[in-house]
Amino acid sequence: MPLITVSYTTSRQSPSLKADIASAVSELTAKILHKDPKITAIVVRAVDAGDWFAGGQSLAEQRLASYWIDIHVTEGTNTKDEKAAYLAAMFKRMAEILGPLHPETYLHVDEVKGDAYGFGGLTQERRYIAGKLEVSPAAA
Repeated sequence: MPLITVSYTTSRQSPSLKADIASAVSELTAKILHKDPKITAIVVRAVDAGDWFAGGQSLAEQRLASYWIDIHVTEGTNTKDEKAAYLAAMFKRMAEILGPLHPETYLHVDEVKGDAYGFGGLTQERRYIAGKLEVSPAAA
């Protein structure tokens, strides 16, 4: 159920680059954070390396890639160790896809309260309660 936004910059070109990024992000999110890929939404956006600055220089000048991944998950559904493992694994995988990464490359796991987050018109809190009551989310 997470919503994930990936912004990236790289000099590598491939017709499948965005799909490769989305696939890697989906795979690691399922494997490490235990999120169902069938209900994971991923938005992938390219940013020109000349428009991405770190340390006062564009990444085009530095000949480095970078990314910013922002993932929204329901608060309390992942441990600190899972989030740390996710960050490390993502950095490694994205370096394989994008090339050498600038150290100022970011991933943010945004834990959102279950009553303020959801999909399909229902909050995660409502889905949780429905599961406990063993009824449909609409009936909860």
